[in-house]
Amino acid sequence: MTNFISVQLKKASEVDLAKPLCKFIQQSYPGAEAQAEHCRAAEELSRLRKSALGRPLDKHESALETLLRYYDQLCSIEPKFPFSENQVCVTFTWKDAFDKGSLFGGSAKLALASLGYEKTCVLFNCGALASQIAAEQNLDNDEGLKAAAKHYQFASGAFQHIKDTVLSALNREPTVDISPDTVGTLSLIMLAQAQEVFFLKATRDKMKDGIIAKLANQAADYYGDAYKQCQYKDTLPKEVFPVLAAKHCIMQANAEYHQSILAKQQKKFGEEIGRLQHAADLVKTVASRYDEYINVKDLVDKINRALAAAKKDNDFIYHDRVPDLKDLESIGKASLVKSTPVVVPLSQKFTDLFEKMVPLQVQQSVSVYNQRKADLVNRSIAQMREATNLANGVLASLNLPAAIEDVSGDTVPQSILNKSKSVIEQGGIQTVDQLIKDLPELLQRNKEILDESLRLLDEEETTDNDLRTKFKERWQRTPSNELYKSLRAEGANYHNIMNRAMQADGQVKERYQSHRDTIALLCKPEAELNAAIPSANPAKTLQGNEVVNVLRTLLANLDEVKKEREQLENDLKSVNFDMTSKFLTALAQDGAINEEAISVTELDRIYGSYTQKVQESLKKQEELLKNIQNAHQDFSKMKQSNNESNLREEVLKNLAIANDNFVELVANLKEGTKFYNELTEILLKFQNKCSDIVFARKTERDELLKDLQQSIAREPSAPSIPLPTYQTTSAGGSKPAASTPTPAPRTMVGTKPQPPARPPPPVISETSSSSSASAPAGAPAAPAAAPVPTPGASAPAASTAPSQAQGPPYPTYPGYPGYCQMPMPMGYNPYMYGQYNLPYAPSPMYQNPGQAPYPPPQQPGYPFVQQPYYPQQ
Repeated sequence: MTNFISVQLKKASEVDLAKPLCKFIQQSYPGAEAQAEHCRAAEELSRLRKSALGRPLDKHESALETLLRYYDQLCSIEPKFPFSENQVCVTFTWKDAFDKGSLFGGSAKLALASLGYEKTCVLFNCGALASQIAAEQNLDNDEGLKAAAKHYQFASGAFQHIKDTVLSALNREPTVDISPDTVGTLSLIMLAQAQEVFFLKATRDKMKDGIIAKLANQAADYYGDAYKQCQYKDTLPKEVFPVLAAKHCIMQANAEYHQSILAKQQKKFGEEIGRLQHAADLVKTVASRYDEYINVKDLVDKINRALAAAKKDNDFIYHDRVPDLKDLESIGKASLVKSTPVVVPLSQKFTDLFEKMVPLQVQQSVSVYNQRKADLVNRSIAQMREATNLANGVLASLNLPAAIEDVSGDTVPQSILNKSKSVIEQGGIQTVDQLIKDLPELLQRNKEILDESLRLLDEEETTDNDLRTKFKERWQRTPSNELYKSLRAEGANYHNIMNRAMQADGQVKERYQSHRDTIALLCKPEAELNAAIPSANPAKTLQGNEVVNVLRTLLANLDEVKKEREQLENDLKSVNFDMTSKFLTALAQDGAINEEAISVTELDRIYGSYTQKVQESLKKQEELLKNIQNAHQDFSKMKQSNNESNLREEVLKNLAIANDNFVELVANLKEGTKFYNELTEILLKFQNKCSDIVFARKTERDELLKDLQQSIAREPSAPSIPLPTYQTTSAGGSKPAASTPTPAPRTMVGTKPQPPARPPPPVISETSSSSSASAPAGAPAAPAAAPVPTPGASAPAASTAPSQAQGPPYPTYPGYPGYCQMPMPMGYNPYMYGQYNLPYAPSPMYQNPGQAPYPPPQQPGYPFVQQPYYPQQ
């Protein structure tokens, strides 16, 4: 009976993700190490897609896990790669899952350059494969029932997610299988099947019939809603509609059957029969209309047996009235299922391949945000420190709390002793001296690093300018002065920073010199300190006075404010919030980052409470200082006025000021030391950057110089040599000028020209033999290898001088054929006089310029007859 509906998978065309992603990575991420790592991740993603979509998938958990991992990777790279037609352009092509195609055309498919489209189709396959895995489960055991229910609910959630997001993800009309109507119906079908699985489990576990009836009634309701959604549409396969209609009737029949058992237990025998009759009618409809899709014979037999027994008992025993169907109470519903929401990552084994990759736009936004955060924190800390310094200055000017502690007039007040002890524990005057001594060394080190960095740029730029002046327009590369503008601006900024630091160092040293003696006095032992303080006899009656008590309370409150302020400063420094995820989300949703709006909102949320506490602390201190000053005026009026007392109070006041100055000086000097050390790290990075770009420029310069040298070497060193007149004379032209000298041939050492192939001997006829016999004795015969010109043929064209002044391997001027002819006996050549001193006589075919051709005499004893001669035309 349990025929479950499963969804077909969509088919995808093959796509190489690695190539476009690597191209974008190489364009956007300058670091070679980062590029290599991200490109490896891109190749791994491409392999994962092939595993998930490039082969048939088994109906198994491992195949579904592969699909889920690929979907999770798509979600993770969406904010990091700008997939679009004009940036990272990858076209994804998918076929409609339910379109079978036609005889004359393929199935419907859609190709889009959209990552959202790819995500939607992959999630569809996740839901489809989950439905297939659920349909394959063995429902006779608990494990199979649980697995089926889990996968059906997941499939329902996947299809529901597509319904909610497909239109915004594609920005165009989707194919029918992923349209909102279709996936909405699929989601409801999967939910109905999950509810049916719970009904089967409840039946198997023999739960109460009332509960089973409600579960079945809810499943019937789900099936009925799904059937209503698709009965007038042809988007789903045709076999789905009868299955839905049959399942609706079957689940309703099961609900009536189990509710009838409950009625029998409640002794409502007429209701029992009415419900069984309704159930029998329902399964009878299924058997008659949808028997080819679902077999309900067992259910029909069970209901008919129960109905026959109930009628028999009621007819013979109970005689209860059978109510009409409309009078029966409705069966309640109990839903135990819900669509599993799609929450990334879906895979339990997901590992982000591009975890370390952050888009450049996000990096820039994070950098600006960090600057805003640093400004806010520094401003708040500066306000608190300024307020603390103000409070210390006011107390020191009033000689508080020493004035109300000085009861004897000849001992050191406890507050002064505490300050002295604190200064001594921190190293006293020696600490300040050492810190001041270290500053120039740190400054000089930073200067040397910066100067060396700029020197590298200067040297390379000078070399580039010299070569540009030398080669002019041949030196085609970006000028160094333009390329180094940003680096020089950065170097100038570092110069300004160090100049300001030097000014601050000077102010600190000047302040230290003005308070050095008092700080040194504060570092002395108690006996020496007491001896240096003038004695006096204050009025001891003031010690129990109300004014003194008020001053003590106010001073204690002020100390508490200072301690709270120190804790607040530490809290401000320790707050840390990574804005990368915020900016990534904004980039994925909007395609751009409104850094200012996001940063201001987040800073207010994170630091709003801290800044409010800072303002409250400042306001509280202002009120306390006002009250302290008023109370001190009353205290001063009550004190006896004498010179000794005033002198003692002045010394105590200076000691209190010296302590505050010491604390501030040490803090400033330590901050200066920290600043110079941090600046050293920054300058070393700057130096490495300069060194890298200079090295790259040198490499480029060497390659360019090499190319220029080769280009220059290939160019002619002199203009083309004008050709002699005799070399420009055509084959049948006029006789060249007699004054033109004929160059002597050059013998090439180490090379020997190869003779041409010997022509075949002429055919010997009787006429030729007789002519040979009649030749005069002693007349030399023509060489057999001499070619015979044909009538009308032109003489060989004069050779042309080479375009470049280079030595040819063989002489090419007329008079020398460029190769050795067949040898001619020197003694038989009557025209040897005045010719070139060649090892062999020139061929008659190659005459000297201006020399008339002579018919060669017949050589006695030569076996061949002289061929007829044709003069040049």
